[in-house]
Amino acid sequence: MKKTLLLSVVASTMIMAGGSIDPVEPVVETEASTTEAGTHASNWDFNGQAVVYYQTVEAGEGDLFEQANAAAAAGVQLSAVNKDLIGGIGAGVELSGLSSVGLENDVVSALVQNATGDLTGAAITQAYLTYGLGNTSVKVGRQQLPKSLSPFAFSEGWNVFKNTFEAALVVNSDLPDTTLVYAYVTRSNQIGQLNQWARINNNHDNGAVHMLTAQNTSVAGLTLTGTYYIAPDFTPADDLSVIWGDAKFNVSNYSVALQGGTILAEDLAPGYKDTTAFGAKVGATFGMFDTSVAYSTVDDGSVPIHNLGTGVKTPLYTQMILNQGRIKSDNDTVVLRAGMKALGGKFGVAYDMTTDNSAAENDSTELDVVYTTKVGNVNLLAGYVLVTQDKAEDINVVRVWGKYNF
Repeated sequence: MKKTLLLSVVASTMIMAGGSIDPVEPVVETEASTTEAGTHASNWDFNGQAVVYYQTVEAGEGDLFEQANAAAAAGVQLSAVNKDLIGGIGAGVELSGLSSVGLENDVVSALVQNATGDLTGAAITQAYLTYGLGNTSVKVGRQQLPKSLSPFAFSEGWNVFKNTFEAALVVNSDLPDTTLVYAYVTRSNQIGQLNQWARINNNHDNGAVHMLTAQNTSVAGLTLTGTYYIAPDFTPADDLSVIWGDAKFNVSNYSVALQGGTILAEDLAPGYKDTTAFGAKVGATFGMFDTSVAYSTVDDGSVPIHNLGTGVKTPLYTQMILNQGRIKSDNDTVVLRAGMKALGGKFGVAYDMTTDNSAAENDSTELDVVYTTKVGNVNLLAGYVLVTQDKAEDINVVRVWGKYNF
């Protein structure tokens, strides 16, 4: 089997569900160590995970489980964090190793993710320093970014390991019930090859993108988030700006959420148009059951609504396992979801109906059926996806993975 075939990664067919409203993840941990001076070596916290991941995709060619349609990888990720290395300065490092473990011989034809472009390799996916002063904390270096505070440059969790960014973050909580975040982001690695880094903003000298986010929880049950990005000199003609807002309200067993914004691209080049998007979601939980309905609409602007770091996922509530390519531009989408806790885990079903407003008029549907469970320190997922399209082949996907945390 040719090595180039084995190392090919088709990112558009390997997407994990991501349409839920994310909780607020901590961006920078600032808790100071209470260990006496001279004992900093004992402050290191070591942890990691081991992952086995398999997926097969059939889109009109061959059978679902045959070798030509299957991809897999096994990985081990090790991390070490010290919140007070010296003088209040913390540090963290993460090493991610990936291997085909010989599956290319009989079972699969590609790696879902690799570290170096080889069958076995490792990459440093995080390496950062932290510092806290009062209610302000700083994190500088290679790190993950959360979607809840950075909706257009975030770490995606659908593959074996998450992608990361080279960035500087400043987080302040001086204002009551308010978190202010500034991010200076330069590069992102590829979700398919972890050691392959590229500038988010190719035309800027440092590849820089600036982000400002404000998040407020002053009203009980209500979280308001506003974000502004600017990528200086995104094209020779102009900067690229993104304005995005999100409002989430929870009361009792019910939730309502609204999102929307625009990518200001009209002046980037002749013929370019701004992109505007809007989304809404209503959900409820009834004991062992939960359900929701989500809607999104994106116009025919020139820049799609997606992660600027990877070009894959979207921040839209209608994001499912495989539909990002059909919902990020010029469409209207409705997604129905239902979940049930049973058999020691949770069953989830989601159904997408997307109207393609472009000249292609390729309307589509997607059905996702997923079962997740946790056995001790092991998280397991088994999922099936069926995509139907008016003007293209149906797509069948089976994905299975296990993740052991230690």
